[in-house]
Amino acid sequence: MERLTSARPLPTRLRGGVVALGNFDGFHRGHQAVVAQAGARARAGGRPLIVATFDPHPVRFFRPDAAPFRLTTLDQRAELFAGAGADAMLVFRFDGELASVGPEAFVADWLVGRAGAAAVVTGQDFTFAKGRAGTTAVLAELAARSGIVAEAVAPVCDAEGAISSSRIRAALLAGDCAGATRLLTRPFAIQGTVQHGDKIGRTLGYPTANLDMRDYLRPAYGIYAVRGRLADGRIVGGAANLGVRPSFDPPKDLLEPHFFDFSGDLYGTTIEVELVSFLRAERKFDGLEALKAQMAADCETARSLLD
Repeated sequence: MERLTSARPLPTRLRGGVVALGNFDGFHRGHQAVVAQAGARARAGGRPLIVATFDPHPVRFFRPDAAPFRLTTLDQRAELFAGAGADAMLVFRFDGELASVGPEAFVADWLVGRAGAAAVVTGQDFTFAKGRAGTTAVLAELAARSGIVAEAVAPVCDAEGAISSSRIRAALLAGDCAGATRLLTRPFAIQGTVQHGDKIGRTLGYPTANLDMRDYLRPAYGIYAVRGRLADGRIVGGAANLGVRPSFDPPKDLLEPHFFDFSGDLYGTTIEVELVSFLRAERKFDGLEALKAQMAADCETARSLLD
């Protein structure tokens, strides 16, 4: 799958494609339905499937001081889009230029001109253009004027209503990994480069691979059963602390997975850590021995859950 930006028009071989358009942060069941419909339309017409996303997220552009909320990085979305059959990922850079574009110009210049779209598929709640003036009804009308097809896919719902990124964030903030996994169709995963830390875990017999949380949403702070996907493709189980480590000073906002039965140097490598189950909240211990005893108990619980 190719990875392209809207800085220049798509190459000829990808023009005339079907564009699935949305933020797609998290790429949950609702997003997957949009891309699946676009893929079906692309296959029926013998056209390429382009999945278009925005980066940074519009919320980050308009509210730069907003608390971290992302569910996926661009790299993760690229992998998920490829798995869904996309021929290319098109990244619309959301900056002052794009934020000021009206609905007509967005369709004519960005979708038709830059993306070369023959059809565009969105979710029913999709909005676009300056002041969110563009709705799916507006998109359908403008697309028809430009000679392309626009289709809006109904929300995917469960017993609690429409599946959304907001519901997934709420589940993760509550420590409900199972709920988030059900909505995403996979566990929420944090990807990053392993960095050097204070190596306190190593001195306690529980070495960790430290990841900066960057722009990711902060799920409930505490201890998790996790699975790690290493750079060489190996999958390893473990237990991780997510939070500010209240037993240590100064506190640091990190994800610190300890992988079971693993030895090796992960520093500088990119790994992905899935949050499988929330075990307990963070707390401060009276001394290292009490902490070590709790870590042993946490690892035993995590092994049992992962098995």
